[in-house]
Amino acid sequence: MMASDDAAKNELIDKLKSTKEKWDAESADSPDGYDETDALLSQAISMAIDQGKGWSSPEEREKYLESLLDDDFIPPLFASTPEELEMSGLKDAFVSLNKEGETPGKNMLDFRKKGNESVAWGRKNVAKNMTYYRDAVNHYYEAYHWANCIVPKDDEFVPTPEEIAAADEDPYFTQKELDELRSVICSNCALAHMFLKNWGFVRDESKKAVDFNPSNIKAWYRLAKAHQMLQNWEEAGNAIESGLKIEKDNKELLKLDDILSDKVRKARLHRQQRERARAERTSRIKDVWRYCKEENISLGRVSLVATVKDDEDDEEGNDAVEARWHHHYPHTGQLPKMQHGAGGWTWPVLFIYPSHRQADFIEHFGEDEIIALRMAQMFPELEDGCADTDMPWDYNNEFRCSNLAVYFEVHCVDSDAGIIHPDCVERLVDQGAAMRFYESSRALKGDEGPEMATVARCMERKHLHHQRKAWVKKHGSLWAKPEPCPVVEVHPAVSLAQVLRDKHLVVPNFLVTMVLFPVEHPAHKEFLREHKCVGIVEPH
Repeated sequence: MMASDDAAKNELIDKLKSTKEKWDAESADSPDGYDETDALLSQAISMAIDQGKGWSSPEEREKYLESLLDDDFIPPLFASTPEELEMSGLKDAFVSLNKEGETPGKNMLDFRKKGNESVAWGRKNVAKNMTYYRDAVNHYYEAYHWANCIVPKDDEFVPTPEEIAAADEDPYFTQKELDELRSVICSNCALAHMFLKNWGFVRDESKKAVDFNPSNIKAWYRLAKAHQMLQNWEEAGNAIESGLKIEKDNKELLKLDDILSDKVRKARLHRQQRERARAERTSRIKDVWRYCKEENISLGRVSLVATVKDDEDDEEGNDAVEARWHHHYPHTGQLPKMQHGAGGWTWPVLFIYPSHRQADFIEHFGEDEIIALRMAQMFPELEDGCADTDMPWDYNNEFRCSNLAVYFEVHCVDSDAGIIHPDCVERLVDQGAAMRFYESSRALKGDEGPEMATVARCMERKHLHHQRKAWVKKHGSLWAKPEPCPVVEVHPAVSLAQVLRDKHLVVPNFLVTMVLFPVEHPAHKEFLREHKCVGIVEPH
């Protein structure tokens, strides 16, 4: 039995030698030249062959030799990533070796002390060398890391004499003591960042400090100071008030309160105004949606952004971006309104004149108004002896009420729900979608401040990205655009109410959009060649 084991071992060693010789030959013939890593690995294998003794059993030695021939085996000496070290099987050994003789509590206190010393040296330094404060920040981060490695004791914990004797090398903390230490470390780290004028980090570290210990008065002051420098006036006021509740006579907070009180008051007033305006908008959107639902009026939206990334904005000019929206303008901010005195509803209406690249916006167009009467006011017939219309851009005097054809475009004709081209109109399916769309449009207009504008832009870009992805998945490319949407002709003698309730109409962005052409104009004929006319809205 022993003879057979020795024979197997010798066979394995011979295989190992032959494999090593093969690898050495490949390394020598490599066009990349000598590889130092391969040479070290070759030496390690040679040592394993020459010193193949001292194993606890022959089976252990054989298993190790076999692992050396495994392509997936990486000796710990050559591991360059955590994954490779994990494959070596010695990760735990290296970790335990690294921490041998160290305890998290002692390391935390040592690094906190180093951070405090660096801040003290920075204050004493006449040359104002910022390196001291950068070192302090790194030491405090190390201290915070070790603090998170500590397992706190129970409140009822009673240390043994041995634990008391070893407290200098292995200190112990309750949860409350540990939180207070974390608060001090974060607050001191905020102080170091203050000297470096890293106000965003000052804010973040101070927030962590007051979360761990709400009674840390220094952290409240540093948080208020950070918000002051970041011009977050209301947040600064909140931090000042929180700190003064703990220590009402704190000189630093009182001084800061005296400086910022007026700005804090104005910021809070402005926020209250925004909240009141938002509540009014919410109420109006609910009323509009409820009315449209009862009257079978369909609403839609277009994307509030034309690009997914900032660099797309640089590649495309304003004309190209605006062209994506076709005739639909997403930032009007106007909503239909109910006329409480006169009764009925009014709508914002846009008249587009593609033949002359002109448009007119009507803020309040009553549902009961006849379209021809409004057109007669805007484009009156030529009086006797007068050969010119009032519009300076109407060179051929074609814009007369009786000489105009009126259309609206038919959107949302794709039966495949949820998959539309990003440049097309998307139907609003519920009240929540309508509210989100309108609030995003107002945020992008600046109603909620620059931060909310950024959030709204990111959300809209995400929405646009999903639309693009779905369209590309179905059609292969964004260049595979749908056919030009059909149109419906509008008889001038109808009211706006009849147009709104037509089954073909989807009102994009709460804005009724109509396209007008002089009947004999070449652009009218070209428009009808591209857009199929599928019906006409006639007076009852």
